[in-house]
Amino acid sequence: MWGFQNNDFAKLLATSLFCVAIAVTLNASPAHALRAGSWSWPLAGAHTISRGYEAPSVFYNAGHRGIDLVADVGEEVLAPADGVVHFVGTVVDRELISLDHGQFLSTFEPVTSTLTEGDRVTRGQVIGTVTTSTHCTCLHMGARQGKEYLSPLAMLASIPAAVLLPWD
Repeated sequence: MWGFQNNDFAKLLATSLFCVAIAVTLNASPAHALRAGSWSWPLAGAHTISRGYEAPSVFYNAGHRGIDLVADVGEEVLAPADGVVHFVGTVVDRELISLDHGQFLSTFEPVTSTLTEGDRVTRGQVIGTVTTSTHCTCLHMGARQGKEYLSPLAMLASIPAAVLLPWD
């Protein structure tokens, strides 16, 4: 039939269906939806991570629920994506700001801010400045989806494009 052997036709059909499924999935999500790799860095210039994300083995166990970026006191902190200020205040002994991006929440500490709950922010807008901390000379950035903590790197790092490889 069309010069294909049965096995070649099955491979072509499977590949075509796979590509259609991916295209439908990508187009089904709204254009404004946040995806992995869609956040910009919260500090201008170089991005040095002094401590990475360490997921706890159980929700309430010890861990490091975010990343620490080397920062100077007084350095401006930028919104990683459009959102709404969710919280501004002190938690334990650190000033903190969190932003609601719809399906995700980002947090930054120690940060002092003049913004208030409900203020709208846009990607790249200054949301505050780094203050002193007993924890480190850094900016701690956290990310959550619902109650589930995740590594902010999943939102910051770009995912390489998929490449189709030959069957053989």
